[in-house]
Amino acid sequence: MLQFILKRVVMIIPVMLGVSVIVFGIMELTPGDPVLLMLGERAPIEQQQQLRERLGLDQPAPVRFVRWISGVVQLDLGRSIRSNRPVLDEIKARMGPTMELALIATLFAVVIGIPIGVISATSPNSLADHFFTFVSFLGLAMPVFWQALMMMLLFSLHWDLLPASGRGSSWQYYVLPAVTLGTSALASITRMTRSTLVEALGQDYVRTARSKGLARRRVVYQHALRNAMIPVVTVIGLQFGGLLAGAVITETIFAWPGIGRYAIDSIRTKDFPAVQGVILVFALAYAIVNLLVDVLYGFLDPRLRVRYG
Repeated sequence: MLQFILKRVVMIIPVMLGVSVIVFGIMELTPGDPVLLMLGERAPIEQQQQLRERLGLDQPAPVRFVRWISGVVQLDLGRSIRSNRPVLDEIKARMGPTMELALIATLFAVVIGIPIGVISATSPNSLADHFFTFVSFLGLAMPVFWQALMMMLLFSLHWDLLPASGRGSSWQYYVLPAVTLGTSALASITRMTRSTLVEALGQDYVRTARSKGLARRRVVYQHALRNAMIPVVTVIGLQFGGLLAGAVITETIFAWPGIGRYAIDSIRTKDFPAVQGVILVFALAYAIVNLLVDVLYGFLDPRLRVRYG
C-alpha cells in the first residue's frame, strides 16, 4: 500500500510542472499590459519603465518563468501586482469561503443524489425512474450561470426568501450558491449510483441473498449498495475537486469572497502572479483530491493495489 501511495504522489510532480508551463504560456499570450492597467495609458514612459523593472516584467519570459518556479518550490508565489501583497497570503484569506462552499455543495449532492439513485435503481423503468433520469440530464446540461440567475430571480427578487449575494453569518447566504454549484455534481452522483446499483442487483450474490429469504431492504442496502458504492465514492471525490476549481462562475455571480472571484478579478487586471498562483493552487487541490480517491479506492478494492501499484 505504501508503494501504491508513493507512486501516486510522484505522479503529481510532472502534472504540476505541466500546469505551470501551460498557465505561464497562456498569461504571456494574453493581450494587455499590466503596467498600463495600473498607471493608465497616459502615464510617462519613464514611470512605465520603472514600474516594469520593479515588477520584473522587463526580463525575458524564460527568465521570469525560472524565477517564478524557483519561488514556487519555496512556497513563494510572488507578490500581487494590484495589492503588492504576497499571493499566497491573498489565497489563504480566500481559501476558507471556497472550501466551505465546495463542502456544502458536495454534501448537498451526496445527501440527495445517492437516495435518488437508489430509488431509480430499485424501480427501473418506473415513472419515478424516468423522472429522476430526466432531472439528472437536465442538471448536467443546464449552464451554471443561467441556473444562478434564475435562482436569484425567483428566490431573491420575486419571492424575497434568500439573499441574492454576499457571504453573511446566516445559513441563508449559503443556499443559492451551494445549490447552484452542487447541481451538476448531484446529477453525476445520481446517475452513477443508479447504474452501479442496477448492475450490482443483477449479480449472483444478490440472487443468492434473495433466495435465502432476506428482506428486500437488507439485500439492497447491506449487500448490493455496499459494493456499488466503490465507484460512487470515486465520483464524489472527483466532483469535490471539480467544485473547488469550478466555483469561479458561481462565486462571481453571487459575489462570494472566495478564490474563484479573486481569480476573475486578477484576470481582469492581468495580475500575472495572482492568476498563476490561483490556477496552480486549483491544480494542486484537484491532484490531492485525486490522490486521496486513489488511496481510498485502494483500501476499498485491494485488487487495484496489485494492478496499478
